This record gives sequence, structure tokens and C-alpha cells, in this order.
Amino acid sequence: MRRIVILGSGAGGTIVANKLRHELSESEWEIIIIDQEELHHYQPGYLFIPFGIYSRQDILKPKKEFIPRGVEFVVDRVVRIDTDQRRVEALHGRYNYDWLVIATGCRLKPDEVEGMSEGMGRDIHDFYTLEGAEALRKALKYFTCGKVVLNIAELPFKCPIAPLEFVFMADWYFHVTGVRDRVEIELVTPLANTFTKPIAAQALGNIAEKKNIKVTPFFEIARVNTAEKTIESHKGEKVGYDLLVAIPPNFGAQAVIDSGLGDPMGYVPTEKHTLKAQGLDRVYVVGDATNVPTSKAGSVAHYQAYTLVENLVREIDGQTALPTFDGHSTCFLDSGFEKAILLDFNYDVEPLPGKFPFPGMGPFSLLQESLANHWGKMMFRWVYWNLMMKGNDLPLETQMNIAGKVRRGAPCPV
Repeated sequence: MRRIVILGSGAGGTIVANKLRHELSESEWEIIIIDQEELHHYQPGYLFIPFGIYSRQDILKPKKEFIPRGVEFVVDRVVRIDTDQRRVEALHGRYNYDWLVIATGCRLKPDEVEGMSEGMGRDIHDFYTLEGAEALRKALKYFTCGKVVLNIAELPFKCPIAPLEFVFMADWYFHVTGVRDRVEIELVTPLANTFTKPIAAQALGNIAEKKNIKVTPFFEIARVNTAEKTIESHKGEKVGYDLLVAIPPNFGAQAVIDSGLGDPMGYVPTEKHTLKAQGLDRVYVVGDATNVPTSKAGSVAHYQAYTLVENLVREIDGQTALPTFDGHSTCFLDSGFEKAILLDFNYDVEPLPGKFPFPGMGPFSLLQESLANHWGKMMFRWVYWNLMMKGNDLPLETQMNIAGKVRRGAPCPV
């Protein structure tokens, strides 16, 4: 009996487990998935908790609901990965493998920024953890006057549109609570604009301006001064806050770092088209654990799973891995007032205006706010629980289709 070990049962690891079990005979292949958590978190839902739209119950389900028959689910913490011996060491056991899939995700490291950890839970909050989102919910509930600053510490970080989604929804929230005229909202980012790609940056910047949200670019944070309530850049610039919503540095798993398999931030060097771990035999990487230059988001992990499973099975059969992953990412950005914005892009093609998924028909509009996009965003939770996490195919192309997108000369929508 040969064995595949999958490290991590988030979106990427779970989808891969489902697809591999479908592809490989149970009589020949044992599949083990190892994770230290028993509950699965619908991470896109974190951002809705601060605004009272979702609660803890809406985003948690037992992971066993999504682990298929014929896959062993082990609750344990991985501490070391020995790729020479093809062995994984956890706190309570050792697991030899024939093939390994690393799906260990990434984590917040607020201690990487001087002073940030000291204020966490008081005037500094995050929405990238369940506990942080719940604490931020309480802070927003009683915030009636002052300045809300959202700061991105550095790249990369999970779901790069989430900061914009938060400030857009904060604009809506403070309008609903009747205090928007007394609340300043500022996005402070190390980027040159609201997004990494120029067409999307212009479109999203126009929306931010319309919503009276200030954007401060090129700000590389050095420290947080909790006493004077300021963040300071390496150039000495200061931005004051009454409530700081922080996106701390994101690092890969500690086990990856301790095993010497990661780059300086703990991400596994990964061939961006095949998803093979660079320089490692019989190792693939999926989701946030990779260092590939695309978004760290659930949609990306879903698209990656198709390439990963196909290539792993091909190599088992003695074939060469195919470079079929194109960096595809599809992201809904809820902007409040029952509207949302949709972005669809890959390694080579930036987010463009147009219609999705059917050219000229939609029903979703790209780089524009619309009601249809909002309902697409709200429906995604059902799709995530009932289709995506069970490894079922979605009515979306795994590789990005540029049909229906306006590539040149299109005005950016407002």
C-alpha cells in the first residue's frame, strides 16, 4: 500500500484530498490528511463578523464533514518535514509518505512590527482571525467618532482585496449607524495605489474616492506607538488613529521554517505553473503555503487543486507534470449598500472590465459595483460548503478566459 500525506485541511488540502480519493484506488493508495484543528473556518466570513452580518456559527463546521470516505483524518500538529527520508513528524506520531502535499497555509505575525502586539485587543484589531474579528465587532459597535485606519504591514498577505472590502463596508456600516460624517476612514498601504495592477487600481481608487476614503500609498510601517496612537513608517512619516485595523505580516507555517523548506517568510518555493515544490522530490504545494505570485485566497487554492491533482497522478503514472496553472484568481469584493465588485485575473492578465462568467451576459460585472455581484458574494458561502470543499466541479473555468473582457482603451468604471 502506497501513501499520500497531505499537511493541512484548509480549502486547498481538503479539495485535493477529495479529488485524489476520486482518482486513486483505495486498494492501492492510502491518503492521510493531518491538521491540528478539528473545525473548518470559512475564512471569507471573517470580514462580515465585525459588521454583524455573520457570527461564529455561520463560519464554522467540523472538518470531518468534508473529508471523504477512504481518507484518514489525523488531528495532530506537524513539527518537522524530512523530505530526504520522506517522513513527517508530528507531536503524536510519524508518517512516512510516497508523495507529500503541503497545504499548511499562512499565519499572522504581529510581533514582527514593533509595538503592534502591545495594542492588540485594545485599540488595535484584525479581521484575519475569528477572535480578532469578534473583538473588532465589539469595537465598531461602540465607535461613534474619530479615525479608523486600516494598515497593510507588508506583502504578501491573505486575500489582497480584503483591506479594500473592509474600508468600503466600514463606509456603509457607519452610514447605517448614522455616524459616517463623524468618522474618518483611511487605508494606509505599502502599495502605490489601492491594488497591484493599474487598471484595477484606478477603478478601485475611483470608488474609494467616491466613498470619501483616504488612501495613503508607499507607507512601509516600522512601528506602532500605542501611547500616542500613531503608526510610523521607515521614512519617519506618521499617521494617527483612534482605531487601528491591522493586517500584520503573514508568514508560512513554523514547521516549514523549522524543516528548512521555506523562503525567509516561510513560504515553500513552488514552480508556479506545475505546483511542484522546487528542488524537492515528490512534493507538491497548494494554497497559501506557496510562494507563487498570485493571490492567497480560497478561489486560487480551488483552481490550483485541479493542476496539482492532475500532475501528481501523472507523475504516479510515470508521466511529466504539465504547466497548466495560470495563476487564476476570482474575487468578490463586497462594497456595502447591497453591492459588490468582482475581479478575475491571472499571472499575465490583470483584472479588466467586462462580464463574468459568460461573455457579454454575466450575470456578474467585472470591476464595477452591482447588486448581482453582491448576491454572488453572499451565495458563495453555500457554494463553498456544499460544492467546493467536497471537491465538486464548479461552473467556472479553471484557467482564466479573457473572452468578454475589455483589454484596451476601456474607461475604468466609477
